[in-house]
Order: sequence, then C-alpha cells, then structure tokens
Amino acid sequence: MGSGMNVLFILSDEHARDAAGCYAHPIVRTPNLDRLAASGTRFDTAYTPCPICIPARAALATGHHVHDIGYWDNGIPYDGAVRSWHHELRDRGRVVDSIGKLHFKGQGCDHGFRQEIEPLHVVDGVGDLLGCIRDDAPRRHKRAGIEEAGPGDSTYIRYDRDNADRACSWLHDHANDASPWVLQVGFVLPHPPYIAPPDLYDDYPLDAIALPPQWSEDRWPRHPTLEHFRSFFDFDRPFGEQTVRRLAAAYYGAVSYLDRQIGRVLDALTELGLAQNTLVIYASDHGESMGARGIFGKFTMYDESAAVPLIVAGPGVDAGAVCVAPVSLVDVYPTVLEAAGLPDATVAGLMADRPGRSLLAAARSPGRERAVLSEYHAVGSRRGYYMLRYRAWKYVHYVDEPAQLFDLDVDPSEINDLAIEHPAADSVQQRMRAMLFDILDPDAADRQARDDQKRTIERHGGREAVIGRGAFDNSPVPGEEPKFHL
Repeated sequence: MGSGMNVLFILSDEHARDAAGCYAHPIVRTPNLDRLAASGTRFDTAYTPCPICIPARAALATGHHVHDIGYWDNGIPYDGAVRSWHHELRDRGRVVDSIGKLHFKGQGCDHGFRQEIEPLHVVDGVGDLLGCIRDDAPRRHKRAGIEEAGPGDSTYIRYDRDNADRACSWLHDHANDASPWVLQVGFVLPHPPYIAPPDLYDDYPLDAIALPPQWSEDRWPRHPTLEHFRSFFDFDRPFGEQTVRRLAAAYYGAVSYLDRQIGRVLDALTELGLAQNTLVIYASDHGESMGARGIFGKFTMYDESAAVPLIVAGPGVDAGAVCVAPVSLVDVYPTVLEAAGLPDATVAGLMADRPGRSLLAAARSPGRERAVLSEYHAVGSRRGYYMLRYRAWKYVHYVDEPAQLFDLDVDPSEINDLAIEHPAADSVQQRMRAMLFDILDPDAADRQARDDQKRTIERHGGREAVIGRGAFDNSPVPGEEPKFHL
C-alpha cells in the first residue's frame, strides 16, 4: 500500500452493537455513525475478545487472545510488556498518538503511543483488584446505579466533550503532515453511570422503549453462571418495568451524546480535507446487557454484551456495504498496520502468532467460514467460560457448568438454548466444542487465570488487604478521585 494512509480509530466503551440507527435500532438516534456506515462497511458479526474493559483493550492493542497474554481482568492491566500495534508503528517512525480513555496501567509504562493525551488509565496502576478474587468473592451491590438512572450531568459526559475538542485540535495541528499518522480517540460513553444530558434523555419517551430479551424474572434463563451473576451483583431481586425503561432512556441518550462527539471529529476530518486519505474505524470494547436475562452491565456471552458495533470507512472500502463474516477486535491490529502502509511481509511476520485478520480483507471476502473467540475470567465469575461464533452458531463452553448453543439465524435473541434436550443439535455442539479445543484448552486457561489472579492478590497484601481496599464502580477521569466502598 505504499506509504499508506492516515488512520483515525475511534473507540467507545460499552456501546451495544444494536444501539445504533445503522444497526437498525428502531429509535436510537446516531446520525453520525449512520453516515459513517453509509460511506463505508458495517460489520454485523463483530465480537469482543472479552466482555469487560481491560482484557478487551489489551487484546485489541496486541492482537492476541486474552489467554495468550494474561491480562485476565480489570485488576491486571495492560502494561506494554506484550508489543502493541502502537509500538510497531511508533518504532518505525510513525506519528501514533492517543486521546482519551485507554484503561491501561499508566504509571509511566510504555504502551507504545508517541503521546497519550489526557489518558484515562486504571486506578493507581492496578485497577479493580477485588475482581481478582474468584472464590467466595464479596458481592457487588449495583442496584443503586440502576435505580438512579436518568437525566443529568457526569464527569464522563464532560470528559468526552473535551476529548472531542482535543481530537479536533489534534487534526488541525496535523492537517499538513508530510507523512501519514494514526490517531486513537477513546470515548468513555455510554459506559455507566447511566446518565444522559436532559435534552437527549427526553428524546427517548419511556413508552416508546422496547424491553430487552428475557428481562422479567419469569423468563430469566436459569443457567448457573447467570444465576450467580444475578446474586453477585444484587440483581436477583427483579427491577420494575419503568426502572428498566428509564435506564434504557439514559443509556440511549448517552449513545446519542457519544454520536454527537464523534460527529464533531468526523466533521473536522472532512473540513480539513483529510477524509479522502484517512481510514476511519469505529468500534466499542464490549456491549451492555441493559437488563436482558436479568443482567445489567457486560459480563455475558449473549450478543447484547459480547457483540460490538464495528464500522470501517475510507479509501478502498466499499460504501454502504455490510459484512456478515465473523470478526473480532483482535482484527484491528493487522488492519491498522496494513492501512498505515507497513510492507505486506512485515505485517505477515507480525501476524504469524496472532489470530487476527485484516478487516479490509474480510470486507472483500465476507464469507462466514471463520470462527471467532471470546472468553471471560473476570469479576463475578467463579470459573472461565468461552464463546465461539461460527456461521449462524454460537457455542458457549463453561468450565464445570453446562454448555449453551444457539442458532442466531433463526433465534437472534438467543432464547432457545439448543444444548438443552435438542438431540438433533448434538453433532453441531460436538463440532463447535472440537473447534474451541483446537484454539485452546479451556481448563488449562482457567487454571492459569486463577493462578495469576491469586499471585496478584498476594502481591498486594493478600485477600483481606484487597477486600479492605474496597471496590469502585467506575474508573475516574483524569483528576477525579476514585470513590471506594467496602
């Protein structure tokens, strides 16, 4: 690709794939993401490597599966020890900067960027240590944040506005660069707290909001992992219909606010004459359950949590196209390197031990003959679990608990678990299980995660010291003090 093109990578936090107009949501207003999708290719089967922040972002940065790099949860943050695409570009003399949320270790670590502008990193360089306790872990009480959802202001709203300002200024400063650059812009919204600017909250009347799949107690799936999550996070007492709708209105309003900030950055790109030589990638690190199956937050392998929006637009990308091929955030690694103009042989060498595939290549040959992996070893889980998406099938393998199997072509809401008394699906389940075991040994990865987490706890004074430190609900923005609670 010669000298390559500019790359603008926009990463949000906790944006569920379907909460966007371009993904056919009936009421969510995202005009700027919609126009980005209209000018490029929308990926309809994109997944996070792990439905929680730090492991997802470490996998995205390095192009490796979580079990290959050991950044298991929100208490073991990415520290730059495994080389990222940022390292590879910067060390070849490229301008590769970040603005906003990264959620890495910080504390002077070299994560690979030339500059990190107002980065949001984990608390104290360690993050959520309490999440490393997997056995008999203290419960997290998240009811208040759900019951208080609604209109208002938050540090995240202000931080994202400022990040859009910084991104526009950065583009202005680099509009006449002689060589292509890469800029990652990290927004926090629509991550909780579930607060939206009042005007955008009011855009979503409660009676217009559809309720999520299996939201009511009588429809909750009774899988033991989900039962444990509901108990662990204090969700086992069901929330009322209006509470669920109010949370959705706040969440959708935050999505629209995020879209507004993205629009400002895209407008600056166009006004500065940069759009014709810039590949734009939009993605989120994971989704949000919003009360589906009685769960709020991320954590599960259902699509509301594990699927992510992913849009690519720019030179050489088909406009208005839709790619149904399964893809993953680990695919960002080769995509950025290819777009930035690294020689094909260099990219191929870097990808020799990595599972990713260029999104540009996937868009050109959008077949479904690929399996993508997600895994979870973090807060609220007693043992690891793994999701494999292949064609229409989604297989979820739980260590020491029953598997799940869904046919998303006929059951996109994942209501009918074919692993339960569906003998005709046994052969599919066995095939999917074999494909998973070709990628990793689930039991071995689970043991490794738990051993690494135990060592992390011991390095920080042991179980009682970590419990005494307490938990915090959301990582603070730069300059904000974390609010710990026991």
